[in-house]
Amino acid sequence: MNIPADLKYTSDHEWIKIDGDIATIGITDFAQSELGDIVYVEIETEGDNLEKGEVFGTVEAVKTVSDLFMPVKGEVIEVNDKIEASPESVNDNPYEDGWMIKVKLADMSQLDDLLSAEAYEAEVA
Repeated sequence: MNIPADLKYTSDHEWIKIDGDIATIGITDFAQSELGDIVYVEIETEGDNLEKGEVFGTVEAVKTVSDLFMPVKGEVIEVNDKIEASPESVNDNPYEDGWMIKVKLADMSQLDDLLSAEAYEAEVA
């Protein structure tokens, strides 16, 4: 299982990469493997200001549909259009091509509540 050390994680299996006040968010390798073959990703929250814990979209796999939760408060400034046309990229490379949204952070202190790679690995082991 791939759990990059430079990312932060949530118990809901989202990852977050911080670059200044912009966060790139997606689902973890563990999450995509548990879901199975992803056939559709729906994210219609671009431009929305969302609270931590709010749903920002859904992922549909062959066997289930799962909500995607905001790991931090912020404005969704970009949606990865490539995953709409090629949802399998979330399975193939969830940390690069399979990212889902970019968010302008509203509260940097919320980053302290996220899990390190080691803590996340302990949760899913």
